[in-house]
Amino acid sequence: MTSASAPAAGTGGRVLDHPARDEIRVEAVLHALSDPMRLRIVRELAAAGSELSCSCFELPVTKSTTTHHFRVLRESGIVQQVYRGTAKMNGLRRDDLEELFPGLLDHVLDAADRQARRIGEER
Repeated sequence: MTSASAPAAGTGGRVLDHPARDEIRVEAVLHALSDPMRLRIVRELAAAGSELSCSCFELPVTKSTTTHHFRVLRESGIVQQVYRGTAKMNGLRRDDLEELFPGLLDHVLDAADRQARRIGEER
């Protein structure tokens, strides 16, 4: 894994490790997306179209479990996490995923949306 970027001003030098584009593997991406909570996070990020802080997500799990889900998403290469002040911001690595696996993320999101409508699940 490589560092995502150099520390930005005001982050206190806290930089999280992210896989480089060529280190992202489809099996890790599919594994990360196979969990309902992680898929929910990805759907919310996709709907927002911009970065969201971890505190924006209201998940029915403990804080430590939420942290685990975000770590799996980051380590699989699905999300980019950066500190901005005290907030950990999350954004989809849509360009990287599209370059490596064209259409995969959009198809998974579309399937998740269809399933949610079919079973009457709220986003």
